[in-house]
Amino acid sequence: MKSGVTLWIGRGAALMAIPEPAAYDKGRGQCGRITAKGNGCRPFISFSKTRGGGIYGEGIIDGQGGAVMGDGAETWWQLARRAQAEGGNQNAPRLIQIDHAQDITFSGVTLRNAPNFHVAMNRVEGATFWGLTIDTPADARNTDGIDPGASHDVTITHSLIRTGDDNVAIKAGDNGSSSHISIIDNYFGWGHGMSIGSEVNSGVSDILVRNLTLDGTTSGLRIKSDVSRGGLVERVTYENVCLRANRWPVAFDTKYDPRARGTSIPVYRQIVLRHVRGDNGVLLMRGVDERHALGVTLDDVHFANSATWQLEHANVTANDISSPLPGRATEPLPRGSEACSRAFRDDNR
Repeated sequence: MKSGVTLWIGRGAALMAIPEPAAYDKGRGQCGRITAKGNGCRPFISFSKTRGGGIYGEGIIDGQGGAVMGDGAETWWQLARRAQAEGGNQNAPRLIQIDHAQDITFSGVTLRNAPNFHVAMNRVEGATFWGLTIDTPADARNTDGIDPGASHDVTITHSLIRTGDDNVAIKAGDNGSSSHISIIDNYFGWGHGMSIGSEVNSGVSDILVRNLTLDGTTSGLRIKSDVSRGGLVERVTYENVCLRANRWPVAFDTKYDPRARGTSIPVYRQIVLRHVRGDNGVLLMRGVDERHALGVTLDDVHFANSATWQLEHANVTANDISSPLPGRATEPLPRGSEACSRAFRDDNR
């Protein structure tokens, strides 16, 4: 894609990514194979050092991740599962990569069946994703929805996202920090939730998640890192969030990989949950140690009394909660609170 150019995909049109590894190979013959690093494929669509433009329309971009590759016998997704079993990394193309770009806009399109991540971002300044549908099977490994990495001034809104990995994952690895990201008025179906991390060593700050329903995601609101890639995560607000049928509705974990080694300590502070509703599951908040305890504020947070809290090295300030914290008694949540039931009733979701 070139600066200022918009790709328009009209209603009824489908842009299909052919499942041919040689078409994406970077010249090393690794695409479609398992190697140590897994970076041997070019993306299907690339924005690199561009300004303006984007992708619009009511059509479909289909990565065909479930189609058999070339003359082989397995699909991109089967390659990913085999890599997991063998301890390597699959070389599979991302559907869309946005690198060192500014002022990018996506609107209306459906992205589905990516072989790898659907939208991956690196060093992006200004991006809006409005009214997208991202739809890929729950068992399609490493098919994140939208991943802002080392990016700033990003908005994701009015979108439906269900994938085989993180619905959204904000990252800040060695390439730089991420900040001023808003995820507003969205619905997440199956997937691994609204995530920050696991690479946060350059810092993540000023994140707003508002009016989000997470329906059947394994994790819900998730901040994940460890001492091999940790850093400061601060000023994160979750507001008006509905969680249903999540294994871990809240998972703020600084020991994402308990075997990790390193000195990049994850610190999460000024984390606020306000007007949050959920049912069962494990509510995990785990800091590294008392010197690096989590700083979390709960305001009008309600879960079923059967939900389980797991707190470790966490300073939690709570006001008006149910499913009480250890040692704290509260009133139970009235069945079918209006805030959540309204979101769950949306037939279009």
